[in-house]
Amino acid sequence: MGSEGPKAVVIHVTGFKKFHGVPENPTETIVNKLKDVVESRGLPAGVTLGSCTVLETAGDGALPMLRNTIDSGVVKGNEQVVWLHLGVNGGAAKFAIERQAVNEATFRCPDELGWQPQQVPIVSEDGGTSHARETCCPIEAIQKFSKKKGYDVTLSDDAGRFVCNYVYYHSLRFAEEKGHKSLFVHVPLFSKIDEETQMGFAVNLLEAIAATC
Repeated sequence: MGSEGPKAVVIHVTGFKKFHGVPENPTETIVNKLKDVVESRGLPAGVTLGSCTVLETAGDGALPMLRNTIDSGVVKGNEQVVWLHLGVNGGAAKFAIERQAVNEATFRCPDELGWQPQQVPIVSEDGGTSHARETCCPIEAIQKFSKKKGYDVTLSDDAGRFVCNYVYYHSLRFAEEKGHKSLFVHVPLFSKIDEETQMGFAVNLLEAIAATC
């Protein structure tokens, strides 16, 4: 294969608002500031930051917004569209790239719209709660890219059973329908890793996805 120049990649990013036990969600701050940071730092050739959307921390209630956001990710020509979802893990001290989402909703507390499912399939047509969907993004390569930049990043096979897993599962399903890619990354609270470092990591993720996906 000859060199075809930089491929066109559009990366749409989502975060979440506050939820029970997390009055200030770092992903809301990251997503709201990301466009300005990218504007000042720049991205590699061929890479575009698309939409930056903050979702309600809710299951079914957040789906229309997620679906509308994904439907609006119009593909021009041969662009690769990637959906990067950021969520917070309040007990974590490092970044975690999620390999998969599982078809189970078991919310440890009600979501922000008061819904608290227990051991129910997220998508009943997909079968039971043990069914999983995996990202087609090369997470090992993204981890390696990020570690070279100095970020402490782990790989995870368990995105939980709360809203993060719920949204990721639907996103992987929607992305498959659209020919897009989807990836979920958990970040710690700003008290564990400060805002400036996390903003840098978010930009690093855009570069890593563009270089590997």
